[in-house]
Parts: sequence; structure tokens; C-alpha cells
Amino acid sequence: MKFDTLDKKPKVWNVGVLTLVLGIVLSALWFTGGEARAVAISASVAVYLLAVIVLLIRGFFLQLRYNPYSYNTVIYMGFSLFLLALLLMQIRLTSQLIRHPAEYGASAIVNILLGSAKNYMLLSSPFLFLFSAALCVSNVSLIRHEGFRTVNVLGIILSFLLIGGVVFIFLFDYAVSGSQREVMIHDLITNLFASVYLYFECMLLGVMVADAIVVRYEPEPDKDFIIILGCGIRKDGSPSPLLRGRVDRALAFAEKQAAQTGKEPVFITSGGQGPDEPISESASMTRYLLEKGVPAERILEENRSTDTLENMAFSKELILQRVRPGKEAPRGYWPSLEDPEAKIAFSTTNYHVFRGGLCARRVKMRAVGMGAKTKWYFWPNAAVREFVGLLTEHRLKQGLVLGGMVVFYVVLTVLAYR
Repeated sequence: MKFDTLDKKPKVWNVGVLTLVLGIVLSALWFTGGEARAVAISASVAVYLLAVIVLLIRGFFLQLRYNPYSYNTVIYMGFSLFLLALLLMQIRLTSQLIRHPAEYGASAIVNILLGSAKNYMLLSSPFLFLFSAALCVSNVSLIRHEGFRTVNVLGIILSFLLIGGVVFIFLFDYAVSGSQREVMIHDLITNLFASVYLYFECMLLGVMVADAIVVRYEPEPDKDFIIILGCGIRKDGSPSPLLRGRVDRALAFAEKQAAQTGKEPVFITSGGQGPDEPISESASMTRYLLEKGVPAERILEENRSTDTLENMAFSKELILQRVRPGKEAPRGYWPSLEDPEAKIAFSTTNYHVFRGGLCARRVKMRAVGMGAKTKWYFWPNAAVREFVGLLTEHRLKQGLVLGGMVVFYVVLTVLAYR
């Protein structure tokens, strides 16, 4: 599959239409009554879930072709996995309703939906335990090699949060007694916590899948520009091993492209000068490229940026100036609403590719990423840091999804007791 081959953004509005149709069907079945009502309702829910999963998976692959660096890819994949688990529960319930109609009723369907977030937590707990154990092992190795810093224990913190959430649900929901009101309040707390946990678990799984896809993708050998994203340099001004890996990855791609097509891309070294750096990251990369035999006319320096978003915005300004000579490019995070009309790639470390692409799209620039390898013990913790960074962006969209999930489970809990 090739990235950036669709010009029209895929929509999954048909999920809303399906939900409306399901509501009408369930209402008709509920008021019609009959002995087979529960079976029909359960089967209808199962068919609905299957259809939604198909639409989300289809939307996921279409999104990859339109823009792989998007929250939509994360949401489509993350929630498809949850709905798949819910579908299996619903199929099992439908089978039980057919075989033992006297023992199960329509209330069992409500219970499946009501406990879906909590049950998914428990079903996925083996994976979460293994994932958390691997994170802790990599973090311990990271601390041994790089020293103790707060940023180097993010993986351990996430591991404890993941395991702590599962343990809390298991212990808190293990046994409950009291009046109907007390039990309802208990279930409200349980389902509220489980819905929030479910959201972040789906986001985590979605990011893992999206990261794995974009890191393994090899850009087409037709690029006009390769943006190299900066990071820390050494005290003598030379690139750090992490930064050198990014430059070497860009060089390897450029050499392969030239051998295949004869087209030699222009390198944009992007990175400003930090307070503890003797020169800018851009100048350090430029010096390294010159030492590797890259002619100066194939290097553009972008030395103002302080973060990834500025890397992309200021690099786009340079590209616009190059492809439209004589026309001054407007400055700012969104230099132009138009595409630069150039084939662009960017090189960064593997854990940073997805977020780098996300920032490129925020400045209205289509750019495909390539990831440089890093040490095994460094990658997981850095990926967690990137995941936390992703959660701090697009807060409105995330708030709407999370808020919708919370409202659904709270309302369903209240209705179940009425």
C-alpha cells in the first residue's frame, strides 16, 4: 500500500447511520415482543458490531492512503480491536439465548454492553501484563546505560498505571453488597473508571499499530527534499549518535533513490541551537553531510526551530522559497494553505515518525517519514514519551470521544437500574 494516494479524506459517517438503524430495529423488536425477541435483539447487535468493525477497518486502510499520520488511524484501529472482543461476547450470548431461552433474557444483552469496558480490561490483561513487564525491563536497562532521570522512568510509570487499573477493577468489583442505590453507585464508579481506562487502552493499542506501520514504510524514490529533524548534539558540535542515525538514514535513502532514478534530493537540516549547544543542530548536521561528500548546494539549513512543529513549519518555508523563486514565503506555522508541490520526505528516529508526520500535516505539508533505528532499551521509553505527547494534542477531538464513552456507560448504568 502506498501512502498519500488519496486526495479526499475518508469519512465513517455511515457508522452513525448504522447506529440510527440499529436503534429503530431494536425499538421495533422490543415493542413487538414475542418469545424470540431476545434472540433477535442479540443477533441484531452482533450484526451491527460486525458492520461497524468492517467500516472502521476499511476507514483505517483508506486513511493510510490519505494521511497515515492522523488520530483517525489510531482511533479506527484501537476501537476496532475493542469492538471485535465485544462482538465475540455478543455471538456467545446469542448462542446461549438460542440454546437456553428460559435462562437468558433481554437484560443479558444490556449486561454485556454495560460490562464491555470492564470485561475488555480483564480479557486484555495478559497482554497488558506482558507489555508492562517488557516496558519495565527496557526502562531498567535504559537507566543502567543512560542514568536515572525522570524522563527515563516513563515506561515504569505507565506499567504501574496499566497494571494498577486492572488490579483496581478486579478488587473493587470482586464483591459488592448493600441497597440497590449503593450497588448502583458502585457500578457507576466501576463503569466510569473502566470507560476512561478503555479509552486510553484503545489509544495505546491504536498508536502501537499505527507506529509499526509507518516505521516499516519505505517512501517512494521520487523525493525532491528530505527534511532531517534535529535532536541533541555533542559538546564539540558533532551529531549525537541519535542524530547521526537520522542523518545516515536520510543519506542511505538518497543514495538508493539516486541509484534507482538518478534523482538527487535536497537535504534540509532542521534544528535550532539549544542553550547548552555550541552550534545549532542544523549546522552540526550540515557539517556532517559535507564530510560525507554531499555538495553544499544540496543542503538547506533551517536553524530557528525549537520543536517538531517548528521543524516542519520553517522547513516548509525553505521549500516554498526553493520551488517558487522570487516569491517570498509568508511566515508562521502555516506558511501557506497550499501544498509546496514537491515530493517531500523526513528522517527521524523510529519512535518519532508518527508524531513527525502529524506535525507535518498540521502545517499543511504532505511529507512521508522514514525511521532510523535506535538501541532496543531506548525505543520503548521514547515511544511512551511520544504517546504522552500525542495525548496532549487534539484535545477537543479526544475530549469528544472520551466524553461520549463516559456518557454512554453512565447513562446505560442508570437505565439498567430503572
